Amino acid sequence: MTALHLKVTSDPENLSEVRRAIEEYCTMAGFDAKTTGEIGLVVNEAMANIIRHAYREAPNMPIEVEAQFGGGILRVALRDWGNGVDPSRRPDKTDPLTPGGLGLVCMRKLMDETKFVPQPVGMLLELKKKLNK
Repeated sequence: MTALHLKVTSDPENLSEVRRAIEEYCTMAGFDAKTTGEIGLVVNEAMANIIRHAYREAPNMPIEVEAQFGGGILRVALRDWGNGVDPSRRPDKTDPLTPGGLGLVCMRKLMDETKFVPQPVGMLLELKKKLNK
């Protein structure tokens, strides 16, 4: 299956376009509707976190999203050139009623693997999900 590669800016208006593209890719890879929606949610939350935290709401910064499927595993990578803060060092949110922090919980609970890889400038988020048939 051909890889999906998207280059967008950190404008929140791009969230729905990227989510739609990721969900279409997941459907073509054979994921069921529930899992496809969960992966779409995770990518949406990851991008929202990049916009909010790495770029501090600046709308014209680059974000690259790549998805590859092979060997029964979906790999999604999100790359930013923001502040490089590693959110994986933060504890899971304990109070769901206070704002913020649920994106990381979604990533950890809904994906098989979530890995933040610091870059010389910015961060690379690697997500993996196995196709269970």
